[in-house]
Amino acid sequence: MDEFLYQATIYLAAAVIAVPIAARLGFGSVLGYLAAGIVIGPVLGLIGHESHDLQHFAEFGVVMMLFLIGLELEPKALWAMRHRLLGLGGLQVALTTLAIFLAFRAFGYGWTVALATGMILALSSTAIVLQTLSEKGLIQTPGGRSAFSVLLTQDIAVIPMLAFLPLLALPALGLTANPDGSLTRTAMSEEAQHGMSLVEGLPGWGVTLVTLGAVAAVILTGVYLTAPVFRFIHAAKLREMYTALALVIVVGIAFLMNMVGLSPALGTFLAGVVLANSEFRHELESDIEPFKGLLLGLFFITVGAGINFEVLLGDPVVILGMAFGLILIKGGLLFLIGRAFKLRRRRLMLFTLSLAQAGEFGFVLLSFSQQQQVLPPVLAEQLLLVIALTMLITPLLFLLYDWLSKKIGEPISEERDADEIDEDGPVIIAGIGRFGQIVNRLVQSSGIRTVVLDHDMRTIEVMRRFGFKGYFGDPTRPDILRAAGLEKARVLVAAMDNPASVTRLVAYARKFRPDLHIVARARDRRHVYELYQAGADDIVRETFDSSLRAGRYVLENTGFTDYEASRLEDAFYHHDRETIRELAELWDPELAAEQNPEYVARSKELERDLEAALQALLTDEEDAA
Repeated sequence: MDEFLYQATIYLAAAVIAVPIAARLGFGSVLGYLAAGIVIGPVLGLIGHESHDLQHFAEFGVVMMLFLIGLELEPKALWAMRHRLLGLGGLQVALTTLAIFLAFRAFGYGWTVALATGMILALSSTAIVLQTLSEKGLIQTPGGRSAFSVLLTQDIAVIPMLAFLPLLALPALGLTANPDGSLTRTAMSEEAQHGMSLVEGLPGWGVTLVTLGAVAAVILTGVYLTAPVFRFIHAAKLREMYTALALVIVVGIAFLMNMVGLSPALGTFLAGVVLANSEFRHELESDIEPFKGLLLGLFFITVGAGINFEVLLGDPVVILGMAFGLILIKGGLLFLIGRAFKLRRRRLMLFTLSLAQAGEFGFVLLSFSQQQQVLPPVLAEQLLLVIALTMLITPLLFLLYDWLSKKIGEPISEERDADEIDEDGPVIIAGIGRFGQIVNRLVQSSGIRTVVLDHDMRTIEVMRRFGFKGYFGDPTRPDILRAAGLEKARVLVAAMDNPASVTRLVAYARKFRPDLHIVARARDRRHVYELYQAGADDIVRETFDSSLRAGRYVLENTGFTDYEASRLEDAFYHHDRETIRELAELWDPELAAEQNPEYVARSKELERDLEAALQALLTDEEDAA
């Protein structure tokens, strides 16, 4: 018991310290877990060979991860993405596997070893790449979406890879074919000898039927039994029962897959896809996620602890050569595939550099290959180092992308080509986020046609699903504004999220159409002054009206009548509008407001005027009463 508590303390403490540091440095959680394992293993020697035993338990985190990936992949969504998945993703996996296979064959390795190595190294790091793309705001760019398609294909490809790898080392499967066609378990470890099997001793056709029956059972259970069981659990009104049921689903399916000789990851992934449309999908995700995260982190710690740095120090040229060679091979193929799919410049650079490393699933396949005796131990240790090194290099690849982006000199927002605008109207609404959509609904519901522009394709697609027409494109581009009918429009609404873009749009529109009425969204008071100078007619602070209404509610519930609160709100509103106009004349864009003495002095005077005006209003109301 003491030994268990000691090990648990070491592993958890290492994770708690290393992972937040790695995340702050921008390296991601996976590298943090690996670093934690390296520190407590090879560096400090706090753990020993028991990490290998623990790794088998921690690998269940991978099973849970594939279940969650399956939950995210609705069959309809997969079908809609089929061209990118089979095209970009399929080509990347197939060509990279082939290239590495040929490279290892050229160095004298057997075809089974070369093929297994090709599959292991063809995968990229989903965890690092998606996290970095999200942090940099690149996930919705064409390059980011293409990278995501490849990563999704790789995650799906892990399933057949796990099923195929044992075939490269048939003696290690634990089953041999008898002359009569039946299967017998061969002498393996004591643990394996006592394992349960539904296919042992069956003829070949029997094994096939039992295996298909197990897969059908998973699908039918997910479709027909999950909902009634969840409703039964819900009647108990015990939160922990949901967690228990989620674990039963994952553990039970993994056990069933083991009994028929299939990969547990295959079964749980299939179950996840079946349950993707379930009303209980989010409940399952929230219950499994903590276990998945902890077990997966533990798996990466054990991987880091198992890295043999004597191999690196013994032959650094070979290891580093393999790592950089892998990046060059994958990068070169990604570049060619991206070009074939019409990615250019920044988009192509992002697609190429973000996926050039090996990934965390490589650790999973490598560990599985060692269990199945597919790879020789020496090569397995070398590949472990290669995967870890390429993942450590990934942040440098993103820094290289940032540098190349600046050299290329394209705009920061990397978008697809703008839509062709085939209509015009009296009102142009630029920006259809939480502010612009309210304006658009009110105007359209009043029978006035609008032309809606937005630079976020996702926002436009959501609009279209709800029956509102909109056009994708940057509203600050003169050619798009002219195509939208700026020359004939009566009103322009500048409602984008970015204050600088709103100011730029207002300034251009006022210069192009001095007679145009411009309604502009302002972030704050400083932005109001900028828009005033740019030429906006009506300036609406995005939180002013709602804050004023909230203030009225406070007054109504602190002793004022509804009528008094409404009068005070109205007086404050008109006084603030006059204040803004006066202070706009004194505002200096070169100075902070508090460093402008005239601005500060007049602000104080106007604030005193406001207090006096409100008090006078209340006095008049009392006299009238």
